[in-house]
Amino acid sequence: MNTLTAQNHLPGFADPVHDAQRVFRAVLAAMARPTLAQPILGLAPLQTPAPLGRVAGAVVLALCDEQTPVWLDKRLGRGSDVCAWIRFHTGARLVERPEDALFAIASSPSAAPRLADLAQGTDEEPHLSATLLIDAVGAHPIGAFTATGPGVNGGETWDGAGLPGGFLSQWEANRAGFPRGVDVILAGANEVRALPRTTKLAGHENRSA
Repeated sequence: MNTLTAQNHLPGFADPVHDAQRVFRAVLAAMARPTLAQPILGLAPLQTPAPLGRVAGAVVLALCDEQTPVWLDKRLGRGSDVCAWIRFHTGARLVERPEDALFAIASSPSAAPRLADLAQGTDEEPHLSATLLIDAVGAHPIGAFTATGPGVNGGETWDGAGLPGGFLSQWEANRAGFPRGVDVILAGANEVRALPRTTKLAGHENRSA
C-alpha cells in the first residue's frame, strides 16, 4: 500500500452513512430508470484527488468496500493519490487486471475497457459480474439511441454522452449473455445515469471506436 499523504486525506462524505445512502438511492433510481439522469447534489465537503471526479468519487464511496476488488484505468492508477484515497475511504482492494474486478473505473469514455474484458458473472451467480463506472463530465454525444426494456416507459431517446465509441456493438453482445453481463454507470457533473444489462439500445453512432 502506498504511504498516505495529506492529498490522500482529502475528505470523503460529511456524514458517511447518510450520504452513502443518498448516493446509493440515486444509483438505484438510475438503474431503475435507464438512461435518465438522477441528480446527486450537496456533496460538500467531499473532495476527490484529480483526475477522479466528485460524482464518480461519491459513487465509489457508496458502492465499494473492503469486499470489492476495484480496477482503475492507467490515468487514475498512474499516481498514488487516487489509489490511496479509495483505499483510505473504502478499504477496497485494487487489482491490476480488469477481469479480476467487480468494480471498474474509467476516467473518461475513451479510457473504458471493453465490456467483454470485464467479469461477466455466471448463469448461477450473475451478481459476480462487474459494474463499469465511467467519469462522463464534459463528455460529448456519440449518437442517437432509443432505450427500451425494464424501467423504460415506452422508449427513451438519448445521445449516449459518456459512452465510448463503438459501444453499441459491445452492448448488444453484453445483452446477449443475460443473465450474465456488465452494468454501466455514468457519472456526470451533478448526476448519474445507468445502463443495466437488461436495457436494449437501438440507433446509430456518429463515430467508431
